[in-house]
Amino acid sequence: MGRTKGGLHVNRRDFLKGTLGSAAAVVLGTGALPRLAAAAERKYVCKIAHSEAMGSPITESFEEWTKVLNQRSGGRIDAQHFPAGQLGNYTNLIEGSRIGTIQVTAGGPDTEEAVAPEIAVTGLGFIFKDEAHVDKILQGPIGKEMSDIARAKTGVEFVDYAEVGFRHLLAKRKVATREELRGLKIRVPELKVWVDFWKKLGANPTPLPYAEQYSALSTGVIDGLEADYFSIKGFKWYEQAKHMTLTYHWFLPKAVRVNARWLDALPDDLRKLVRDSAKEVFAKQRSVNRAKTGEAFAELKGFGVQAMEPTDKDSWRTVTASIYDEYASKHPIAKPMIDKFNALR
Repeated sequence: MGRTKGGLHVNRRDFLKGTLGSAAAVVLGTGALPRLAAAAERKYVCKIAHSEAMGSPITESFEEWTKVLNQRSGGRIDAQHFPAGQLGNYTNLIEGSRIGTIQVTAGGPDTEEAVAPEIAVTGLGFIFKDEAHVDKILQGPIGKEMSDIARAKTGVEFVDYAEVGFRHLLAKRKVATREELRGLKIRVPELKVWVDFWKKLGANPTPLPYAEQYSALSTGVIDGLEADYFSIKGFKWYEQAKHMTLTYHWFLPKAVRVNARWLDALPDDLRKLVRDSAKEVFAKQRSVNRAKTGEAFAELKGFGVQAMEPTDKDSWRTVTASIYDEYASKHPIAKPMIDKFNALR
């Protein structure tokens, strides 16, 4: 039944329709707001997991980067740091970064021989001349090219390159010559390029997971290993082996690997934050790592490690030089990358 007020006739049905329609309009008009708010408040979990030693410059830098991501994102990124193999061994973490069970890890491009052999050339012995050569490659167009290849073929982006320094031989017995190296059981990563390198030198390369090296030394499964100063100190391998041969045979760049799908799913501002802050933090990491190398070396000598250079070190390079042609023959796609590395020496 209609009502009249001030000469205006209002039908009850029309009144309800108008009221409900207005309410619906308000709901529809504001319905996007909760969605926008939810998007703004969404947290993006970022598990940063790696196998680097506690207390090393690279681990400290990942800890710093974790804080930077949390703070500068205003909490929108929930970065969590798991160092020293807490979430798995090196191989598991590399695979996890590819498939997205973790978002970030650190690992050498040399792990990618099966799918991206052109970037795995970093694992070839003596391919890096010195730190200046490293910087020309990784901080220039080649470093960007390697990241693009990794993204296309493995599903991770190298947002920057951390480092742990040159690697040396640590053994239970003195090794000053290749003759003394002959037959030595050396732990190596589970990668063919590393196995082939040590075989050419006459050693007995023994592939083992990274985390098993201390026990393998103590039980005699291996006679030695090869690593950087910080890892030898951090994992206390010096307790089991006291002889270090300064070979400088590998400089293993630790690519900061970010799962590409996770990175692409971030809002533009957060994606920029991840990339920019990585370059900021790990530029400092490289500087600190190099500054502390001498300090770490001195500490190892203080722990009783005896260091020496091989008396026939030129022959170490000569006898392994064929690995470049052999690798390029096996992976023709890698030949241009090897040439680029050598051109910058």
